[in-house]
Amino acid sequence: MAFVQSKYYVDSLSENTKRGLRQKVRMGIFPSQAPLGYINDSRTKTIVVEKKKAKIIRLAFERYAKGNQRLEDISNFLAKNGIVSRGGKRIHKTRATFILSNPFYTGLFNYAGELHEGKHEPIISKKLFDSVQEVMKLRGQPERKSKNEPQPFCGLLSCTECGMMITGEYKVKKQKNGNVHNYTYYHCTKKNKLVKCSQPCIREAELNSQLSSIIQKVSLPRDWAEKLEKMAKDDFKNSAPSVGASVKEKETKISVISQKLERLLNTYLDQDIEKETYRVEKAKLIFQKKSLEEEMTSLSHKHNDWLEPMLEWLKVAQNLNGIARDTDLFAKKVCAKEIFGSNLLLGEKTVRTAEGGAPNSFGKFGGNPWDALRASHLLALKKPFSSFVAGTTGLEPATYSVTSYCSNQLSYVPKLLK
Repeated sequence: MAFVQSKYYVDSLSENTKRGLRQKVRMGIFPSQAPLGYINDSRTKTIVVEKKKAKIIRLAFERYAKGNQRLEDISNFLAKNGIVSRGGKRIHKTRATFILSNPFYTGLFNYAGELHEGKHEPIISKKLFDSVQEVMKLRGQPERKSKNEPQPFCGLLSCTECGMMITGEYKVKKQKNGNVHNYTYYHCTKKNKLVKCSQPCIREAELNSQLSSIIQKVSLPRDWAEKLEKMAKDDFKNSAPSVGASVKEKETKISVISQKLERLLNTYLDQDIEKETYRVEKAKLIFQKKSLEEEMTSLSHKHNDWLEPMLEWLKVAQNLNGIARDTDLFAKKVCAKEIFGSNLLLGEKTVRTAEGGAPNSFGKFGGNPWDALRASHLLALKKPFSSFVAGTTGLEPATYSVTSYCSNQLSYVPKLLK
């Protein structure tokens, strides 16, 4: 009899505990130990941000999102900033993977195999989290080790004859008299089986000189920059951004998703769908809702934040001459890639663009501010500056999202190729 009462007590206590945990989950409170960057507040029974560690966690996400950091690098970064295991050792890369793939840092959390919306303060944005997941996915693929160390301009140009990429090769030449000469050559990979490529190689110094020349030709003249800056500042002062419609649209979409979540729950409770299907569909809807909420917040509170990136871009565009003269070849490659994309070709030891002809001419727009600047240079040979800058529409972007604006800054400015 005593055994039966004891078992009943244990079962009852277990059920009450589970009920309490489920209630916390429904309230948006993670019913377990807070992850790194958060602490369990015993007074309020909630999870709050631990500011010092949260900053480090955010930086870890930002570092990994750039794509040039390994999980071991993230572990070392955390260790250098005082985030280690309970035993005081460097965090293993397996735990680093768990941290970087934990949606808790975006304001969501997984519990009992199901994704839930949390009431805790997010440390990172959903967009940054998605970028990190994409990098992890790409890094999860097997790597091919190259026979030769990659050179600064590798992956920047394509061959005009066969369309294959231009690669770099480091050579050491030893003479009989003991002199040693080091060279870096760039040449076509010649991997096109349909074309017998006959293009010669080119020395790095000559290639560097040509790239510097075409970068300088895209540099933003000082008088253009001054006029554009004045126009941007005038628009900033006088504009009354019409973001209401966009915000309203996103509110409607969020409302529709909330209704779908409610219907999905009712369908699951009516046992019309399986538990696993319910979990998968719920996670999809919650992620969509989170993204829309972040977009709406960006529209509502940062509708004028296009001005600062615009002014910063003007500074960079004016400084292209300095970048072209710099000896940092990797920085020059990044600059050239941003300006010309995949349109740079190498043929007969000469760099040109895929549009055929002068390095600063092109046929179609790619929604890139550098494309617009290149076209403006071409039109400036025939028309005055005032004829190809924005008129009544102003400089402000059609959408005030900082992210979308940064990819289309100057495409809103010129009236090009009417």
